[in-house]
Amino acid sequence: MGLKEYILKRTIYSVILVFFVISLNFIIFALMPGDPLMSYVAGLKVRDEAHAAEIRALFGLDKPLSERYVIYLRNMLTFNFGKSYFSKQQVSLEISTHLTNTLVLMGVSTTFAIVIGVALGIMAAYKRGGALDTGLVTTSLVSYSFPVFWIGMIFIIFFFYQLHWFPLGRAYPMEWTSVGGWPTNPLQEVAGRMYHLFLPAFTLFLFSYGSWLLLTRACVLETITEDYVVTAKAKGLKERTILFKHVLKNASLPLVTNVALSFGFLISGAIITEAVFTYPGMGRLTWNALANSDMPVLQAIFFVIALCVIVANFMSDLLYGVLDPRVKYG
Repeated sequence: MGLKEYILKRTIYSVILVFFVISLNFIIFALMPGDPLMSYVAGLKVRDEAHAAEIRALFGLDKPLSERYVIYLRNMLTFNFGKSYFSKQQVSLEISTHLTNTLVLMGVSTTFAIVIGVALGIMAAYKRGGALDTGLVTTSLVSYSFPVFWIGMIFIIFFFYQLHWFPLGRAYPMEWTSVGGWPTNPLQEVAGRMYHLFLPAFTLFLFSYGSWLLLTRACVLETITEDYVVTAKAKGLKERTILFKHVLKNASLPLVTNVALSFGFLISGAIITEAVFTYPGMGRLTWNALANSDMPVLQAIFFVIALCVIVANFMSDLLYGVLDPRVKYG
């Protein structure tokens, strides 16, 4: 099977998987016990049953399940997620507002964790059995074993309360929300956001880089003893050339899969970290939706996350054949 046929086959599978995810998402929320509008109606203090029925009709909950599924399917495919039960705003608007903050936070922390973790993992594997290998592995295990909320709280106590170097939380200075307070200089806005971003991003980096170090080390150690590596050494190639051109390229397939999954789950945010630092991202939006039983928001978030994971897996499958010629399309 050629590359074009493989891409067509994977595209068809991905489309089928999207429909399966939408159907599963609908079934899960449809079968959940309780009335999804109970908290919404209670918040409005509606005592008239006729008024409550009008509200259910407004959200389409008075229709048969099959008709609701067709409407839900159409809305998901057109990204028309409806209105939030809690904020009364369009769900797509809420997601777009929080998504930018999450992409910045998770993008920065994940990118640094992958780059530094992979680099340190290569160093640890190259110096296997030595003091550097032991120190890197021990440090990564210690940092990875600490709860992420504990790391965040320690950083807040040390950097905010003791040293006063960084703010307590939020995505930007509070004074920007006042009338006329938003900076007109783009560089000033970037600096303000980076200033507030440092602590939550550093917390996530410190918590996650160790897993990339250990995974890279394991992959490289599994490959570094192969026959073609011994042959390359016998030919007199430089250690650096052998490590990066021969070893790392062939050991990169598990790394590609994990990178794809990491970026696929990027928009899910970090619920605990965002809660600790009161960071207005997708994780905090998910937490608020769970606390308030905001079904439209939860359905939209789960669908968008699943869609990103499907696309990320699709891209990683295509990269396999580029990185490793032994991978056959089929």
